[in-house]
Amino acid sequence: MSESNILELRDILKIYPGVVALNKVSIGFRPGEIHAIVGENGAGKSTLIKCITGCIEPSGGEIVFQGETYKRLTPIEAIERGIGAVYQEFNLVPFLSAAENIFYGREKRKKLFLDHETMNREAKTIVEELGISIDPRTRVKDLTVAYQQMVEIAKTVSREVKFLILDEPSAPPYTA
Repeated sequence: MSESNILELRDILKIYPGVVALNKVSIGFRPGEIHAIVGENGAGKSTLIKCITGCIEPSGGEIVFQGETYKRLTPIEAIERGIGAVYQEFNLVPFLSAAENIFYGREKRKKLFLDHETMNREAKTIVEELGISIDPRTRVKDLTVAYQQMVEIAKTVSREVKFLILDEPSAPPYTA
């Protein structure tokens, strides 16, 4: 494969008791490209995503990200290196605002208190850059499923990801 790839998977293997979920998958991704991995249920698409994001450990093979080779990544290592994923099951706190969800775990603070003004301003910039028209102060529970997914995307993008994975982005029912 090419050295111009941002991510390269080499012979990724994942074996569960009695099941080969991934059988020596090799693929490369260049910066700026958009790929779709298509297959029926049980084909291993989610397993592949979880290997890339460190949620599960491959049984074999290598992950090469920005020239560095790994046998496996942990979720924290994947995030720190710039790999982000938006899963079909949202990871949002319904009673918090969109801005609070975008910065959850990385909240902006003024001494001991949350800095809502800064979080709202920065969240507004992020959603505007993505072309999303929501008020960052809106509680997530008051947003449609489509806008909740957009908050998930904004949250992931706010981490300055270099490689973004969308797991079945058309799966949630949309009513924007």
